Amino acid sequence: MLATLARVATLRRTGLLSGPGSRRELWTGRPQSDTDNMKPLEGVKILDLTRVLAGPFATMNLGDLGAEVIKVERPGAGDDTRTWGPPFVGTESTYFLSVNRNKKSIAVNIKDPNGVKIIKELAAICDVFVENYVPGKLSALGLGYADIDRIAPHVVYCSITGYGQTGPLCQRAGYDAVASAVSGLMHITGPEVACLTQVAANYLIARKEAKRWGTAHGSIVPYQAFKTKDGYLVVGAGNNLQFATLCKIMNVPELIDDCKYKTNHLRVQNRKELIRILSARFEEAMTSEWLHRFEGSGIPYGPINNMKNVFAEPQVLHNGLVMEMKHPTVGKISVPGPAVRYSKFKMSEARPPPLLGQHTTYILKEVLRYDDKAIGLILQIMILKALRENPSSRLNILSRSSVFPHTAHH
Repeated sequence: MLATLARVATLRRTGLLSGPGSRRELWTGRPQSDTDNMKPLEGVKILDLTRVLAGPFATMNLGDLGAEVIKVERPGAGDDTRTWGPPFVGTESTYFLSVNRNKKSIAVNIKDPNGVKIIKELAAICDVFVENYVPGKLSALGLGYADIDRIAPHVVYCSITGYGQTGPLCQRAGYDAVASAVSGLMHITGPEVACLTQVAANYLIARKEAKRWGTAHGSIVPYQAFKTKDGYLVVGAGNNLQFATLCKIMNVPELIDDCKYKTNHLRVQNRKELIRILSARFEEAMTSEWLHRFEGSGIPYGPINNMKNVFAEPQVLHNGLVMEMKHPTVGKISVPGPAVRYSKFKMSEARPPPLLGQHTTYILKEVLRYDDKAIGLILQIMILKALRENPSSRLNILSRSSVFPHTAHH
């Protein structure tokens, strides 16, 4: 994606591309003061409908590379992370500050027809449309891929989700700690692991030294692994609505209006008591029971899986994340498949990992166009050198260079 955007930026600067989002004049090629330090994505416009972390972090990187990032936020409330704290600097959350630099913010109600109209008009003059809503959410509002493609076919539409666009878990929200749990990472490291990118910003902005929170979060409560009757479940409530839903699911509705837990700020301040109450409730039921109760709730959640359970997950099976192939010496092997999917490209049968030197002859002959005499000389030098270093390696070199030459390109 970065390579594509870089090419778009270059074409815009040279005047060879004058899409809806370009108002630049033809570039003459002569050194100009304002282009001496041109960033690679200068001239590229990003329409950013993402919130929380994964999306904002991605678009921040594009902004760092020179792209113009237009961040769309809810009127009045804005990005959820604006309220995630302490620490705050004045009224600003350091969490929000840590992943939203190099952006312009516009407040638009995308649930209103006029708001949808604004988004479509912005999309028509932008190069990239980035969102991280649950699959189907924006389509229901008239802002899905098909809707944007209809009015702005030039736009790269990037959708960031927890579990992909399809499959049994696609409607679940996804947070980093939940991914660590479901993917089996926490089974390897134990529950005391945190993957939080705002920790450094907390120190640099607010001079707040980091603490060891385990799976918990310094600025969001509740958001951590909870022990169940037979395992662990990671649950996160990133806003007041999610907290209210959590309380109803766990049959503790009295916590919703409790003055100690009305806002995330208060929940952080009263962390110990709240976590004690929730922990006691989680231990009353099996993990499978909690998974059933949270299904369809909109709350990010997931079990801490071991490897056996990871590869038994319906979403893993649906996405085809296990790739099988036949290795020339080992036979049938299974490896994790590519996580990225494309709408107009399907991964073909994968080539197995090559043996050492397996494609030497093929590359020398077919790619570099060496003749047989030159290839023979090179292989002879390789064999002699290998024999000096390891007398038993001659057969290995011959097998990889000579036995497989006709299958090297398959």
